[in-house]
Order: sequence, then structure tokens, then C-alpha cells
Amino acid sequence: MANKPSIPKGTRDFGPVEMAKRNYIFNTIRSVYELYGFQQIETPAQETLQTLMGKYGEEGDKLLFKILNSGDYLSKIEDSELTERNTLRLASKICEKGLRYDLTVPFARYVVMHREELQLPFKRYQVQPVWRADRPQKGRYREFYQFDGDVVGSDSLLNEVELMQIVDTVFTRFGVRVQIKINNRKILTGIAEVIGAADKIVDITVAIDKLDKIGIDNVNAELREDGLTDEQIEKLQPIIMLEGTNEQKLETIAQVLASSETGLKGVEETRYILSFLTSLNNEIQLDLTLARGLSYYTGAIFEVKALDTPMGSISGGGRYDNLTGIFGMPGLSGVGISFGVDRIYDVLNALDLYPKDSLQTTQVLFINFGEKETAYCLPIIAKVRQAGIRAEIFPDSTKMKKQMSYANAKQIPFVVLAGDNEMAEGKVTLKNMETGEQTLVSPEELIAKLS
Repeated sequence: MANKPSIPKGTRDFGPVEMAKRNYIFNTIRSVYELYGFQQIETPAQETLQTLMGKYGEEGDKLLFKILNSGDYLSKIEDSELTERNTLRLASKICEKGLRYDLTVPFARYVVMHREELQLPFKRYQVQPVWRADRPQKGRYREFYQFDGDVVGSDSLLNEVELMQIVDTVFTRFGVRVQIKINNRKILTGIAEVIGAADKIVDITVAIDKLDKIGIDNVNAELREDGLTDEQIEKLQPIIMLEGTNEQKLETIAQVLASSETGLKGVEETRYILSFLTSLNNEIQLDLTLARGLSYYTGAIFEVKALDTPMGSISGGGRYDNLTGIFGMPGLSGVGISFGVDRIYDVLNALDLYPKDSLQTTQVLFINFGEKETAYCLPIIAKVRQAGIRAEIFPDSTKMKKQMSYANAKQIPFVVLAGDNEMAEGKVTLKNMETGEQTLVSPEELIAKLS
């Protein structure tokens, strides 16, 4: 008995309808990136483990999909090493490559390898799948797409401004109301400095991020458990309870961080970015609890959430000052964003925001009545396609009911019929599948109506 076919856990098939939706997402984001001068690159699905290992922390290393070497990969392994069952050590000897974990580290490797070919600042976008050996669950997959955009080789904060404008434009085109949250790594560093708890910045941000869920008293209790003194917690209160407009928040923070040169620099950078973003369609909010990738980012950080449906972050990013340093080229600053394609897909589904024309493939189906009629229709179909209209002819001369059912199943809005009468007049009959209306038209009129 044949085995029932299956796919690995954490992966998915996408049928024609799903792919039409995903292509709408890809094409929308791609068109906006290109409006801002970004150029597309691609990197291999496989990278050397030397490139990947040690870039994502210990937990990230465990989630890398490693690829067994070709041939007799066990030939150089001693029996004692197999008996020892040290997975990481064995993997280092029998695996030289792995599937990429994200698009950022491969991009850093790309920049270093192609530095002489690149015009700086280099503005790149990249949309490709990534793989993580994570435990599959709702909203978390082992294979998923990222859609990144980065600018490297420039320290200018105008790059941050334009990336936020890109985010705003993309979600405006999708029709999704979002809240863009912004913070700055230097502000977080400054907060840790002024309260004398530089080593507790992660604990601080994790705790205050729960303010809406557990309340101020429980936040303070958690901070106390993390080892902060009552004096340090007291100093944090103006920051935890920060309210008002973005400008009012910045004024309060500037006062709190008056003794921190790094913190004040973060305030200055944030004020500059926000000053250019007053005309966005979507709300932008300074949020001091935002702390994306503390060990990774060095300046502005941002995150985007949908307002009209429950969902985690659907986009995010920030400034990094040493992207390529891990590959021996220090000092090349960059800033980037990543759109979460799979979560955006879920949001657009939940809010039913896909334009109907984005889901239609064929616009008109030519009915097949036989060889003579097909020979008559094919030159007309060629002209229709030359006009940019998506058309197909049913391949078999079968029952009309079957061909019409095919058109209905594919939601093709029009069909064309050409029998003896139409051929005698050099015309075709165009049928609207929604209304049932039929019109006798010339090939030129057919193209005009379908256009």
C-alpha cells in the first residue's frame, strides 16, 4: 500500500488563490521599495555554517537547519565520537552548510564580498524564504518569507525617515490601519545609566513591557525581583508612567536623562526623525517599552502593529552601526526594516482587504467547439493577449456545461463563443458570466470591452 503523501511540519502548500493573495502582498511592497530607489538582490538558500553560527546567540544556533555533507559524511568520525553523542560537536564535523536563518546575516556577508561593486549608500530589498528548526505552532512556521529593506553605508537619519514613510505607504495601500512605534537604543542605554543599573536593561524593558497587562504595582514588584533597588525603581517611575504627546514625552525623557550624553543623543535623534513624520496616514508613537534586539540595534528601533485585528508585530527594524563587523569590515552603518509577509497575509484575510482584481487570473475563456472554431479563435486570442488581457481557450472540445463549469470554478468573468454564425460575420459572442448578458462584437470591440 502506497504511503500517504505529506509535508514536513511547519511548512505549507499554497494553492492558486493563496498565491494570488501573496503575490499581491509581494508586488505591493516591491513597488513601494522601488519608488524609493531600492534594488533587489537574492542570496543562496544555503550558507556556510561559518557564516551562520554564532550570529543569533546560543538559542539561534540550535534552531539552524544544518545540511549533511555529501558522500560518506561519517568516514572521518571515530566510533568514540558517535558513542559520546555530542550533537553540536558531531554536526561541526559532518555539516559544512545550513539553511539561512534570516536575510540580515546573509546580506552582511553579501556586502563584504561585493563591497567593490556596490555604490554606497546601497539600498537593497530582498524577499526570500528563511528556515528555523522551531517548534511549529499557530503563526510560527519552520519555513516562512521575510521581505527586508536596508540602507548601508550612510549615517543619515533621513534613511530612518524614509523607511517609516515606506512602512506608512505600504500599509496605506493595503488599507490596514497601523500604529508605528518608535524608540531609540541610546535612550534605553541612557535610562540604565542614570538609574545605575546598566546590566539590568533587559530586565527593565521586559518588566515595563507588561505594564498594560499587569499594572504598575506588579511591574515594580517584578523589577524588585530582578534585583533593582527601591531607589532605582523610584527613578524609573516617570519613564514607566510616561504619557502625553511625542514631544511631551521627549521633554520628560530629556530631563530624566540630563546626566547621560548617550541618552540625550537618543532623544535628539528621535526628535529629528519624528519632526519629518507629522504627515503620515498612520499613527506614530514614541514607546519607551519598545526594546527590539537589544544586543543588535544601536540607534532608532521601530515596530508596527495592526489596529483592527489582534496580531503581533507585522513589521519592524532599526539602526545597526556595525552590520559587517562580524565579517571583518567594521564601521559600516546601516538601517533596515522587515515586513512579516505571513502575518500581513493573515491580517488582510481577517479584514477581507484583498482587491477582487488581485485574485482573478484569467479574464476571458474562449469556448472550444472543435478544430475549425479553434483555428478561428486562436488569432483573436493572440490579439487579446497582446493587449495585455489574460485569456485562455479550453483545451478540449467537450460539453458546453463542463467548459462553463470550469469558467465558474475559476471565477472567470467573461467567456467567448464562436460558432458558424459568428465566424460568418467575422465576430464573436461575449458573455458576461455574472449577468448572463451576451453581445456580438468584433475582435477590436472585444478588446475594448475587456480592457
